[in-house]
Amino acid sequence: MNRIGFDNAQYVKLQSEKIRERIQQFGGKLYLEFGGKLFDDYHASRVLPGFEPDSKVKMLLEMKDEAEIVIAISADDIERSKRRGDLGITYDEDSLRLIDAFRGIGLYIGSVVITHYRGQANADKFIKRLEALGVPTYKHYIIPDYPSDIPLIVSDEGFGKNDYIETSRSLVVVTAPGPGSGKMATCLSQLYHEHKRGIRAGYAKFETFPIWNLPLKHPVNLAYEAATADLDDVNMIDPFHLEAYGVTTVNYNRDVEIFPVLEAMFKRIYGYSPYKSPTDMGVNMAGFCIVDDEACREASRQEVIRRWYTAACDVRRGISDPAELRRIELVMNSMDTSPKDRPVVAAALAKAEATGGPAVALELPDGTIVTGKTSSLLGAASACLLNALKALAGLDKKLMLIAPGIIQPIQHLKVEHLGNHNPRLHTDELLIALSICEVTNPTAGYALDQLYRLRGCEAHSTVILSHVDADLFKKLGINLSCEPKYQAKKLYHK
Repeated sequence: MNRIGFDNAQYVKLQSEKIRERIQQFGGKLYLEFGGKLFDDYHASRVLPGFEPDSKVKMLLEMKDEAEIVIAISADDIERSKRRGDLGITYDEDSLRLIDAFRGIGLYIGSVVITHYRGQANADKFIKRLEALGVPTYKHYIIPDYPSDIPLIVSDEGFGKNDYIETSRSLVVVTAPGPGSGKMATCLSQLYHEHKRGIRAGYAKFETFPIWNLPLKHPVNLAYEAATADLDDVNMIDPFHLEAYGVTTVNYNRDVEIFPVLEAMFKRIYGYSPYKSPTDMGVNMAGFCIVDDEACREASRQEVIRRWYTAACDVRRGISDPAELRRIELVMNSMDTSPKDRPVVAAALAKAEATGGPAVALELPDGTIVTGKTSSLLGAASACLLNALKALAGLDKKLMLIAPGIIQPIQHLKVEHLGNHNPRLHTDELLIALSICEVTNPTAGYALDQLYRLRGCEAHSTVILSHVDADLFKKLGINLSCEPKYQAKKLYHK
């Protein structure tokens, strides 16, 4: 059952207040390194039930007259056409998507900075494309021995060689399509240039996870380790904060490792360091907005289990390192959790054993679990989705909502004209068929009206689902996991 564990309205309020406070600390100008996803932070919404995926954007909208956004993208990522794992688009295309999205809600995009630049051909093409679109573009260069050679980095031969990014607002949010884009270096380079111009400016970091004022082994923080298993990140006690204040806080290894370097850079730029620890640099207020700790703990346990299944499926597909799966398994074991602690798993496996074919189980908001099996007309995912809609609408499971006369022409089209070997309806085809039936059968429309209630529900499949079905479940906000095996024993799978 879905329990709210996080006060989103309080979060938006506290977060914007904290950032304004930090702006004033530095005399009215702040470069804010924005980690994680701005628009679609679904990880946060899964482990903190009640957190809205666009919460960070809503917080920025509270400050839209004070804020401008700089997007950092690595020339190396452009050159090798690096893609976002969740959206499947390249980082350069995602930068354009972000610009459109920010502008679409009234946020000001100041510019794009190409980091790690050394004349890469594809980066030059992207720069020309941005300039043709009227987007101000700047270049930041590779600095030898970054970040260890502090005297070189904080000099005219280091940061001084970078373009100075023209900004006009008190809050400059530096974000990126993904990790490793050079956000922190962009902020520090700007501090150097601002200082040379006699402008006082500060730096802060906004990362949602790990949550600094939750225990190190809190499930919410462990879920972050599982989410970043591919990066080999680990949470740890911030030793600098503990030494400075005698207070235990949580950070992650990369920030702890880089802090002495950052401190040295601050001292070279300012003459002193404004921070005594990595925790000091952060402005995250999420930990103060948890209203039901147990709900967040359970949601995080489920997230780790889902991450384990996802990694296992990626290993089965041959697109992931088994070491990533082992790291997530260690996290799961440290939580004293196993895949058996996911109710939909047992229900799906039992249905598959009873029917001798693939099955899908879905847990509804009230805790009821519905299942679906493979038939001559529908795939297991489609059957489960249809049964879920019937249950939510209070309809008899045996009630026929889609006439066979609607399904058969679709199957004929798929097999005879589109070259499909599988005549069964995928989930998207099921919903289209249900929409057609709504014209003559209002009950079908009533079932469709229940789709919004599936958001946040849990589901499990006994086989790896097709991209079509998996993507539709994702669009509906259903948290899906799959057994790491295919329905068919063949080498090539679409």
